[in-house]
Amino acid sequence: MRHPRPGLACIIAATAVAAACTQSLPPPAATAAGQDGWLAGTVDEKFETVATQLRGFDMAMVETGYRYNELYWAAQDRNWGYAEYQAGKIRTAIESGLKRRPLRAKSAETFLTVALPAVEDAIKQRDSNLLQQQLGALRSTCNTCHEAEKVEFVHVGDPQVRPVTARAATAP
Repeated sequence: MRHPRPGLACIIAATAVAAACTQSLPPPAATAAGQDGWLAGTVDEKFETVATQLRGFDMAMVETGYRYNELYWAAQDRNWGYAEYQAGKIRTAIESGLKRRPLRAKSAETFLTVALPAVEDAIKQRDSNLLQQQLGALRSTCNTCHEAEKVEFVHVGDPQVRPVTARAATAP
């Protein structure tokens, strides 16, 4: 059965859409980038401000150091899920840092293509002894990279302090 007035329904719908389109939107809420926010200036100036906040490779190293510490303790606990998580975050931190400082890529190559994959493989194998060996090789690779980048005074050793205790997931 056909509707007796299909044209009337179209007119009503078109009028509602037109009315909605002519209403003014409320002003945007103040945000970090908005009115009175800390991120002020032109779009280019804002990008420069954000780039300054992200900094160079040093912030990637801060995160990598934290993640390495957590990976070390996860290995001690045989907390395989947490170890895998931290290894992945180390990879992300280094790769993100290299986007900001691509000239560091040559020094980081062995770390990303040999040392870290070996750690990831030991985690997948759930082999505690192998993981300890690979963490030693990873640590050595870190120190070799630091020497190549003229920051040999940043020496990575075995973590001595355990700031966080992550628990292994338990089965339901």
